[in-house]
Amino acid sequence: MDFSIQLSAYFPDKSYGGAQVYKDMLEQAVLADRAGYESVCLTEHHLINILMQPAPLQMAVKIADATKHVKIMTAVVVLPIHDMRTYAGQVIVTDMLTDGRLMLGVGRGAYAFEMDRLGVPLDTSREKFDESLNVLMALLSEEEVSWDGKYYKFAPLTVMPRPANGKGPPLMMAVLVPEAIYHCAKRGFHIQTTPLSGDYQHMVNQVDAYNRGKAELGDAGEHLTLSLSRVGFLARNETDKREKILQADSYYSRFDNVFTGPGVVENGMIEPLPRKQTADQLGEGLLICEKQEMIDKLGPYSELGVDRIILNINFGAGQEETLESIQRFAEEVMPHFAGQSAHRQSVDA
Repeated sequence: MDFSIQLSAYFPDKSYGGAQVYKDMLEQAVLADRAGYESVCLTEHHLINILMQPAPLQMAVKIADATKHVKIMTAVVVLPIHDMRTYAGQVIVTDMLTDGRLMLGVGRGAYAFEMDRLGVPLDTSREKFDESLNVLMALLSEEEVSWDGKYYKFAPLTVMPRPANGKGPPLMMAVLVPEAIYHCAKRGFHIQTTPLSGDYQHMVNQVDAYNRGKAELGDAGEHLTLSLSRVGFLARNETDKREKILQADSYYSRFDNVFTGPGVVENGMIEPLPRKQTADQLGEGLLICEKQEMIDKLGPYSELGVDRIILNINFGAGQEETLESIQRFAEEVMPHFAGQSAHRQSVDA
């Protein structure tokens, strides 16, 4: 089972400065590369101070220039807010400038506040995402593409430059519902998912759906991978664990506001709102723990066949603590899961 660090920008205090946030993210990426993580992840969001990354492709190029081996995954870019005729070219150039290390995770958007203000409300974003994805795939793989759909109508055109490999970077689909995971895997997409606050059985259902879809492809699906994202942090001791869980609870008081709540945002800052779930209940479902508990919690993921765990570690801890956790996780936890996915092949296949 491989591991990835989600370089998610959490910005609860404007005085810290956006430039410092991105310097921190780059430093985390460099450490992840040196420590042996398989990949790092960038999440596209606009107008808000959680997961604050309006330019993930630009950041991917910056990370590639500062690292040697780590793959750079978007988790995810929001297709409905872009024009695929220009975005396809940006993806191709990014893939070239990252030396083929880009993995393009795509999604429809998640926050009503953000999507409404960008002119693609969530109740229409699924339909626009589906068409955008089809347009993007055609533009990456074909020349002289024309389109006559609901959201795109254009005469024949060829995006330049052409992808170095003829098809662009690997595409990864962000999906939460098990039945949708099945259909996306069946279509030949790598999958990114998360159980969020769901229980263990929900996660099992997600993995099972992926495995069913992949199995129906036979040999053509052997290269596919399943990535599962969790908030996680390797705590030094029980006191540190408790502190980090409380930080995560504060983080979720903002996350829930825009993900499932009313979307109360002022001057770009998401208001923290009371949560129904207690901090202790939240902690039970997160990967915030000491070494042995971390290994025990990760074991079921590996046994089920999850290919990649994406750790979201940026939820309130300082940079030095975060770097320490990244390093210790690599040294104390990752070796327990090396080589356990015997049939996994490279995502580049």
